[in-house]
Amino acid sequence: MSRITLADVIAALGGDLVGASDIEITRLGPLEGADSGTLSFLSNVRYQSQLQSTAAVCVIVAPAFAEAAAARGAAIVTPDPYLYFARLTQWWAARVRPQATPRIHPSAVIDPSAVLGEGVDVGALAVIEAGVTIGPGARIGPHCVIERDSQIGAGTRLAARVTVGFDSRIGARCIIHGGAVIGADGFGFAPVKSADGGRWEKIEQLGAVQIGDDVEIGANTCIDRGALDDTVIADGVKLDNLIQIGHNVRIGAHTAIAGCVAIAGSTRIGAHCTVGGAASIVGHLQIADHVHISACTLITRSIAKPGQYTGVFPFDDNASWEKNAATLRQLYSLRERLKALEKKL
Repeated sequence: MSRITLADVIAALGGDLVGASDIEITRLGPLEGADSGTLSFLSNVRYQSQLQSTAAVCVIVAPAFAEAAAARGAAIVTPDPYLYFARLTQWWAARVRPQATPRIHPSAVIDPSAVLGEGVDVGALAVIEAGVTIGPGARIGPHCVIERDSQIGAGTRLAARVTVGFDSRIGARCIIHGGAVIGADGFGFAPVKSADGGRWEKIEQLGAVQIGDDVEIGANTCIDRGALDDTVIADGVKLDNLIQIGHNVRIGAHTAIAGCVAIAGSTRIGAHCTVGGAASIVGHLQIADHVHISACTLITRSIAKPGQYTGVFPFDDNASWEKNAATLRQLYSLRERLKALEKKL
């Protein structure tokens, strides 16, 4: 990688620089553990005490911390340091990890009817079936399987061992991490009663999966195809690792869901929502836009109002849940006091 200075960073991303522009940057990192070549950032006031002790050569800060940051060395002042740092990581990665020249690996198996756009890269032992369309600049990792009649948008990247089921549609500029499965059968079975306890009859899943543009899907996440209608993931959705999304689920634009969340079939989740890790949402519910579900929360009924929701006994709006939780912690002492009063009576 060529030499990078603060002047290069400012030229690429903007911001107000306090200090010398020719300072060289060798790495990005946190305040704690930074060295004399580190460019770091401060976005959370809880870490402001580290600002004076850090060895970072430059710190990205909000205007409120500009004076304190300048007193210890160079600073880049910007209204949203965390967003600035996110864009900085993208710019940095493009410089330190330039993409290789696209090629089709000779071991890849590609049906003659598949259509690959200009600059598509296909890794070793990938399988691309009949009727598949892949947009320009897409990258298909080693051991990926793209089943018949699926579509992959321009610039989308599939890491190793991603499986895309038949008829699935994935938009442009998506990132799908290793082991993800898009378009597996949904969990649909009809009970068949009999004297010996019965059995299950499979319901063929006739829908597909539609994924919008700029979606990121984490490693080993599974998105089931619809039973009749499609499962739909809208533009800009971000999904963590190890998420299960059932058939016919619809997730609105720019919603973010953390790891190990389970969403049962036919649930509708609105736009700009967040779901904390290991939360569970039962099927056939409606979740409004701008709903924020805390980690490990069990959602058992629809949510019509924006806000934060927390808890498993059962969940409630966050303020009510905190009051109930505080009361619950005192139940034992209240019980003992009640027993003492009963004895007196």
